[in-house]
Amino acid sequence: MKRAALGLLLVLILAAVAVRGAGRWLEREDPLSHADVIFVLSGGLPQRAVEGGKVYAMGYAPEVWLSRPDGPANELAKLGIHFSNEEDYNRQVLIHAGVPESAIHVLPVPVVNTEEELLEVGSEMQRNGKTSIILVTSPQHTRRVWTLWRKLVGSNPKAMIRAAHDDPFDADHWWRNTRDVFSVVRETLGLVNAWIGLPVPPHLKRSVEP
Repeated sequence: MKRAALGLLLVLILAAVAVRGAGRWLEREDPLSHADVIFVLSGGLPQRAVEGGKVYAMGYAPEVWLSRPDGPANELAKLGIHFSNEEDYNRQVLIHAGVPESAIHVLPVPVVNTEEELLEVGSEMQRNGKTSIILVTSPQHTRRVWTLWRKLVGSNPKAMIRAAHDDPFDADHWWRNTRDVFSVVRETLGLVNAWIGLPVPPHLKRSVEP
């Protein structure tokens, strides 16, 4: 009985350590070197774009690319409501950070999730002869981005992962607020989905009437 109790206690301690360290484990960064492109993933406004501007200012790449997230612009336009897309705000943040508008490129195809984002930027790099990229995203999103890039795109083009250091995610105390809890759960489930071959598809894009 004592052995069983000690074994159970050990399992509980290890589980607590694993849970406590989950937030820090999700973070993964690479040392930066010169690249062809800096790519700011959608979401995390304005921190991701701010970090992209900082990386550009440090001289690591001559261009900053943005994705075009699928949004409700068409549906709202039918109601007479103007919708500013996320890439417009990211562009403004980059310009405010000192990135010339001529150095900002928005990918042409709308995307609905990280998988589509990375596939689209990988294809755009191949179309433009680019061989290296710095992927900028939120700290808790970095490991999943790295995993998906390796799975969907591979090692060529070369990718370096950069976290948005101003993001409010608290890796050491992520269980203290719902935002961070949801982030850890979402990223963990996303990683599991990637590891087992992405059997769970993204939600469908909005249909657009002709």
